[in-house]
Amino acid sequence: MNKAELIAKIAEDAGVTKTQANGALDSFVEAVTKTLKGGGKVTLVGFGTFSVSKRAARTGRNPQTGAAIKIKAKKVARFKAGKELSGKL
Repeated sequence: MNKAELIAKIAEDAGVTKTQANGALDSFVEAVTKTLKGGGKVTLVGFGTFSVSKRAARTGRNPQTGAAIKIKAKKVARFKAGKELSGKL
């Protein structure tokens, strides 16, 4: 499912226009992004938790040459499915 299909489904289920559904989805994504940038986490009971995880710096290999390369440490977004969502899969 892509964003357009998700917006259409939200609009149909909630009985709102696609424009309103798009606005709601964009607002949700923006709120989650701001919270994660601030170092927080977003928990939706029954669905899951969005959080930030840190990846340590490490050494990798260039697949073409086999030479060792340094990979910088970085932060990545994580999602852990809640118990209810996991049970439905």
